[in-house]
Amino acid sequence: MLMEQFGDWLAGHNLPGAAELTEALIAAALAVLGLALGWLGGRRIGTGIAQAWADRVNQPIERLQLRVCEIVRWGAASILLSLIAAAWPWGALAALVIGLVQASAVAMLAIGVLRGLNLPRWAAWSLAALAFLAILSHAIGGLAVIETTLDRVGVQVGHRRITMLSVLTFGITVLLLFAAVRLVNRVLTHSIAQARGFDATQKLLFQKLAAIAVVVAAFFVGVDLLQIDLTAFAVFSGAFGLAIGFGLQKTIGNLIAGIILLMDRSIKPGDVIVVGDSFGWVNKIGVRAVSIITRDGKEHLIPNENLMTQEVENWSYTDRNVRVRIPVTVAYTCDLKLAQELMLRAAGESPRVLGTPRSNVWLMAFGEKGVEHEILCWISDPESGVGNIKSDVLNRLWALFKEHGIEIPYPVHDIRVKEWPKDPRG
Repeated sequence: MLMEQFGDWLAGHNLPGAAELTEALIAAALAVLGLALGWLGGRRIGTGIAQAWADRVNQPIERLQLRVCEIVRWGAASILLSLIAAAWPWGALAALVIGLVQASAVAMLAIGVLRGLNLPRWAAWSLAALAFLAILSHAIGGLAVIETTLDRVGVQVGHRRITMLSVLTFGITVLLLFAAVRLVNRVLTHSIAQARGFDATQKLLFQKLAAIAVVVAAFFVGVDLLQIDLTAFAVFSGAFGLAIGFGLQKTIGNLIAGIILLMDRSIKPGDVIVVGDSFGWVNKIGVRAVSIITRDGKEHLIPNENLMTQEVENWSYTDRNVRVRIPVTVAYTCDLKLAQELMLRAAGESPRVLGTPRSNVWLMAFGEKGVEHEILCWISDPESGVGNIKSDVLNRLWALFKEHGIEIPYPVHDIRVKEWPKDPRG
């Protein structure tokens, strides 16, 4: 279609004369100058913007610098080429030259922005191609011919006619809204993360609510832009409600449970919790599940609804201090007072054990093998593990017991024989 439009444009013009060729050469030189200035702007201004962004957001600069420089380069070139196109009543050939260069710059700008928002490659290139065609068509006579042709191709579905133009408009609108949602979410997430006066849990809650609000707003904006009559969905509202009530019950329940967890702050990122057989610290509270990382490096995804209905141990809910119990048994023949002093000393020398609250030693029972004790010590970093602190204290205690002659009992069984059986051989 664009080739036919270009052929019609070419047929309506005579072969260019010397004046038109000279004007076209001047337009080409100005277009090259605009590209060169855009390249310089991307190299100088873009590098500074990328460095400032990396310093503020703490993101890797290599990939960001390339993306920001590309956006600034093609953005500046597009603006300069637009000014060149509007600054003089160019002839047809000169307008075509400027239009080709401007369309290429706008297409590259679209690719840079959309890929920077992590849109799929096919979506970025599709929108870039549409931008190229729109700019070039405008340069050689407008979009009226293309729109009329696309509107002729379609099918009748009930009382509504679906044409290629409506399908293309729908696709472009959805992609643009998707890109806008990604961009607005990034800006809001960064702004909320940099806000002062809120803790990490409140920031996460506001980020989730802002993301939901942006999606809802984009939905209504899309409905308005596409001129969709919402009364057409009235017939399906009852069935859709039943689908949510039955099919999406767990999903909606997990979503609401996640919001409640963030609002009451009973569980927040960084907490050390125990849910059933899962023990670890909370890495992330998502829309559907809570991510818990164990000491083995395994990540457990527990549905939010389970945390609302099951018993959960939160070791750092109001206080991060956790008491660790370490059982120790010594022989009956040793000096109990010295043994207990060594137990306190071993706990006090461990680097992770807190000085306040103070460690303590309890005599628990006179067992079958020896005198049973428990070392009670406190730590403030349960996410670093409990087993390793027990191992460290017991290793230190083993060396102290060896040094001071404290015996650790081991099982001894005394067997008494009342009478040996008589030898049948006499």
